Amino acid sequence: MTVVEIENLTKIYKNTRVLDEITCSFSAGEVSGLEGPNGSGKTMLIRAIAGLIRPTSGFVKVEGHIIGRDRPFPDSIGVLIEGPAFLERKTAYQNLRLLSMVRRVASKEQIYSWLEAVELDPNSRMPYRKFSLGMKQRLGIAAAMFEEPRLLLLDEPTNALDASGVKILQTLIHKAAEKGACVIIASHDAAFLRSVADHVWVMSAGRAVRCVERGDNQ
Repeated sequence: MTVVEIENLTKIYKNTRVLDEITCSFSAGEVSGLEGPNGSGKTMLIRAIAGLIRPTSGFVKVEGHIIGRDRPFPDSIGVLIEGPAFLERKTAYQNLRLLSMVRRVASKEQIYSWLEAVELDPNSRMPYRKFSLGMKQRLGIAAAMFEEPRLLLLDEPTNALDASGVKILQTLIHKAAEKGACVIIASHDAAFLRSVADHVWVMSAGRAVRCVERGDNQ
Protein backbone atom coordinates (compact mmCIF):
# COMPACT_ATOMS: atom_id res chain seq x y z
CA MET A 1 0.00 0.00 0.00
CA THR A 2 1.35 3.41 -0.97
CA VAL A 3 1.80 5.69 2.05
CA VAL A 4 3.68 8.66 0.57
CA GLU A 5 3.05 10.08 -2.90
CA ILE A 6 5.18 12.94 -4.19
CA GLU A 7 4.24 14.70 -7.42
CA ASN A 8 6.41 17.31 -9.18
CA LEU A 9 7.68 18.58 -5.82
CA THR A 10 9.70 21.77 -6.14
CA LYS A 11 11.09 23.97 -3.38
CA ILE A 12 12.84 27.24 -4.15
CA TYR A 13 14.78 28.74 -1.24
CA LYS A 14 16.75 31.98 -1.61
CA ASN A 15 16.51 31.75 -5.41
CA THR A 16 17.91 28.19 -5.39
CA ARG A 17 15.95 25.07 -6.38
CA VAL A 18 16.71 22.85 -3.42
CA LEU A 19 14.08 20.35 -4.65
CA ASP A 20 13.47 20.14 -8.39
CA GLU A 21 10.30 18.45 -9.71
CA ILE A 22 10.61 15.26 -7.66
CA THR A 23 8.08 12.53 -8.35
CA CYS A 24 8.25 9.28 -6.38
CA SER A 25 6.32 7.15 -3.90
CA PHE A 26 6.96 5.09 -0.78
CA SER A 27 5.01 2.10 0.52
CA ALA A 28 4.02 0.48 3.81
CA GLY A 29 6.24 -2.38 4.95
CA GLU A 30 9.21 -1.15 2.92
CA VAL A 31 12.48 0.57 3.76
CA SER A 32 13.42 3.25 1.25
CA GLY A 33 16.72 5.10 1.09
CA LEU A 34 17.64 8.59 -0.06
CA GLU A 35 21.31 8.62 -1.00
CA GLY A 36 23.46 11.55 -2.01
CA PRO A 37 26.14 14.00 -0.89
CA ASN A 38 25.52 17.04 1.28
CA GLY A 39 23.39 19.55 -0.62
CA SER A 40 21.71 16.94 -2.80
CA GLY A 41 18.27 17.59 -1.27
CA LYS A 42 17.89 14.57 1.01
CA THR A 43 17.13 16.48 4.19
CA MET A 44 14.85 18.96 2.39
CA LEU A 45 12.82 16.07 0.99
CA ILE A 46 12.52 14.53 4.47
CA ARG A 47 11.40 17.91 5.80
CA ALA A 48 8.80 18.25 3.03
CA ILE A 49 7.36 14.80 3.76
CA ALA A 50 7.21 15.65 7.47
CA GLY A 51 5.35 18.89 6.75
CA LEU A 52 8.18 21.07 8.08
CA ILE A 53 8.53 23.00 4.82
CA ARG A 54 5.90 23.93 2.23
CA PRO A 55 6.44 23.24 -1.47
CA THR A 56 6.83 26.04 -3.96
CA SER A 57 4.92 23.79 -6.36
CA GLY A 58 3.80 20.18 -6.53
CA PHE A 59 2.66 18.26 -3.47
CA VAL A 60 3.35 15.61 -0.86
CA LYS A 61 0.46 13.30 -0.06
CA VAL A 62 0.61 11.03 3.00
CA GLU A 63 -2.07 8.37 3.51
CA GLY A 64 -4.29 10.16 1.00
CA HIS A 65 -3.95 13.64 2.54
CA ILE A 66 -2.01 16.49 0.93
CA ILE A 67 0.39 17.86 3.53
CA GLY A 68 -0.06 21.59 4.03
CA ARG A 69 -3.58 21.56 2.61
CA ASP A 70 -5.56 18.64 4.05
CA ARG A 71 -3.29 18.12 7.05
CA PRO A 72 -0.48 20.27 8.50
CA PHE A 73 1.53 17.14 9.28
CA PRO A 74 1.16 13.37 8.74
CA ASP A 75 -1.17 11.75 11.27
CA SER A 76 1.24 9.07 12.49
CA ILE A 77 4.90 9.99 12.13
CA GLY A 78 8.26 9.55 13.83
CA VAL A 79 11.13 11.83 12.81
CA LEU A 80 14.85 12.12 13.41
CA ILE A 81 16.31 15.04 11.47
CA GLU A 82 19.92 16.16 11.95
CA GLY A 83 21.05 16.27 15.60
CA PRO A 84 18.48 15.27 18.23
CA ALA A 85 17.71 17.81 20.97
CA PHE A 86 16.10 17.16 24.33
CA LEU A 87 15.71 18.89 27.69
CA GLU A 88 19.20 19.13 29.13
CA ARG A 89 18.33 18.46 32.78
CA LYS A 90 15.97 15.53 32.14
CA THR A 91 16.90 11.87 31.96
CA ALA A 92 16.32 9.70 28.89
CA TYR A 93 13.12 8.30 30.41
CA GLN A 94 11.85 11.71 31.52
CA ASN A 95 12.36 13.16 28.03
CA LEU A 96 10.45 10.34 26.33
CA ARG A 97 7.73 10.48 28.99
CA LEU A 98 7.20 14.17 28.26
CA LEU A 99 7.02 13.45 24.52
CA SER A 100 4.51 10.68 25.15
CA MET A 101 2.09 13.14 26.73
CA VAL A 102 1.43 14.80 23.36
CA ARG A 103 -0.35 11.87 21.72
CA ARG A 104 -0.74 9.54 24.72
CA VAL A 105 -0.24 6.34 22.74
CA ALA A 106 2.88 4.98 24.50
CA SER A 107 2.79 3.56 28.01
CA LYS A 108 5.52 3.71 30.65
CA GLU A 109 6.30 0.07 29.89
CA GLN A 110 6.72 0.82 26.18
CA ILE A 111 9.08 3.70 26.93
CA TYR A 112 11.17 1.40 29.14
CA SER A 113 11.20 -1.22 26.40
CA TRP A 114 12.36 1.20 23.71
CA LEU A 115 15.12 2.65 25.86
CA GLU A 116 16.33 -0.87 26.52
CA ALA A 117 16.11 -1.60 22.77
CA VAL A 118 18.64 1.16 22.05
CA GLU A 119 20.71 0.08 25.10
CA LEU A 120 20.00 3.09 27.28
CA ASP A 121 19.20 2.43 30.93
CA PRO A 122 15.61 3.60 31.57
CA ASN A 123 16.37 3.86 35.30
CA SER A 124 19.49 5.98 34.91
CA ARG A 125 19.48 9.38 36.64
CA MET A 126 22.05 10.82 34.23
CA PRO A 127 20.73 14.06 32.66
CA TYR A 128 20.78 14.45 28.89
CA ARG A 129 23.45 17.18 29.07
CA LYS A 130 25.97 14.56 30.23
CA PHE A 131 25.23 12.11 27.41
CA SER A 132 27.88 11.25 24.85
CA LEU A 133 27.07 11.99 21.20
CA GLY A 134 26.32 8.32 20.65
CA MET A 135 23.91 8.22 23.59
CA LYS A 136 22.15 11.32 22.29
CA GLN A 137 21.73 9.69 18.89
CA ARG A 138 20.35 6.50 20.47
CA LEU A 139 17.79 8.57 22.39
CA GLY A 140 16.87 10.37 19.17
CA ILE A 141 16.26 7.02 17.47
CA ALA A 142 14.12 5.83 20.39
CA ALA A 143 12.13 9.08 20.30
CA ALA A 144 11.40 8.63 16.60
CA MET A 145 10.29 5.03 16.99
CA PHE A 146 8.80 4.51 20.46
CA GLU A 147 5.21 5.31 19.41
CA GLU A 148 5.54 2.83 16.49
CA PRO A 149 4.40 5.33 13.83
CA ARG A 150 3.09 4.33 10.43
CA LEU A 151 5.60 6.70 8.79
CA LEU A 152 9.20 6.78 10.03
CA LEU A 153 11.65 9.39 8.69
CA LEU A 154 15.33 9.10 9.64
CA ASP A 155 17.93 11.63 8.48
CA GLU A 156 21.56 10.44 8.86
CA PRO A 157 20.58 8.05 11.68
CA THR A 158 24.06 6.48 11.92
CA ASN A 159 25.70 9.76 12.99
CA ALA A 160 27.85 9.25 16.12
CA LEU A 161 26.90 5.56 16.41
CA ASP A 162 29.54 2.89 16.98
CA ALA A 163 29.36 -0.50 15.27
CA SER A 164 27.09 -1.86 18.01
CA GLY A 165 24.73 1.10 17.64
CA VAL A 166 24.55 0.67 13.88
CA LYS A 167 23.66 -3.01 14.30
CA ILE A 168 20.90 -2.11 16.77
CA LEU A 169 19.59 0.49 14.34
CA GLN A 170 19.50 -2.01 11.47
CA THR A 171 17.50 -4.44 13.61
CA LEU A 172 14.99 -1.78 14.70
CA ILE A 173 14.49 -0.53 11.14
CA HIS A 174 13.75 -4.03 9.88
CA LYS A 175 11.32 -4.64 12.75
CA ALA A 176 9.48 -1.40 12.00
CA ALA A 177 9.04 -2.38 8.35
CA GLU A 178 7.93 -5.90 9.31
CA LYS A 179 5.17 -4.31 11.43
CA GLY A 180 4.00 -2.37 8.37
CA ALA A 181 5.67 1.01 8.78
CA CYS A 182 6.79 3.05 5.78
CA VAL A 183 10.44 3.78 6.56
CA ILE A 184 12.42 6.46 4.69
CA ILE A 185 16.10 6.95 5.49
CA ALA A 186 18.35 9.74 4.19
CA SER A 187 22.07 9.05 4.35
CA HIS A 188 25.32 9.76 2.56
CA ASP A 189 26.46 6.26 3.65
CA ALA A 190 25.72 4.11 0.61
CA ALA A 191 26.86 0.88 2.31
CA PHE A 192 24.49 1.37 5.24
CA LEU A 193 21.55 2.18 2.98
CA ARG A 194 22.13 -0.87 0.81
CA SER A 195 22.24 -3.01 3.97
CA VAL A 196 18.75 -1.97 5.13
CA ALA A 197 16.79 -0.57 2.18
CA ASP A 198 14.55 -2.38 -0.28
CA HIS A 199 15.32 0.36 -2.78
CA VAL A 200 17.36 3.56 -2.84
CA TRP A 201 16.60 6.84 -4.57
CA VAL A 202 19.86 8.45 -5.65
CA MET A 203 19.64 12.24 -5.33
CA SER A 204 21.68 14.98 -6.97
CA ALA A 205 21.14 18.75 -7.08
CA GLY A 206 17.62 18.47 -5.69
CA ARG A 207 16.50 15.73 -8.08
CA ALA A 208 15.76 12.06 -7.54
CA VAL A 209 17.80 10.89 -10.51
CA ARG A 210 17.27 7.14 -10.33
CA CYS A 211 15.93 4.35 -8.13
CA VAL A 212 18.15 1.36 -7.37
CA GLU A 213 16.39 -1.82 -6.24
CA ARG A 214 18.02 -4.24 -3.83
CA GLY A 215 20.18 -6.64 -5.76
CA ASP A 216 20.61 -4.37 -8.78
CA ASN A 217 24.11 -3.81 -10.08
CA GLN A 218 25.57 -0.51 -8.93
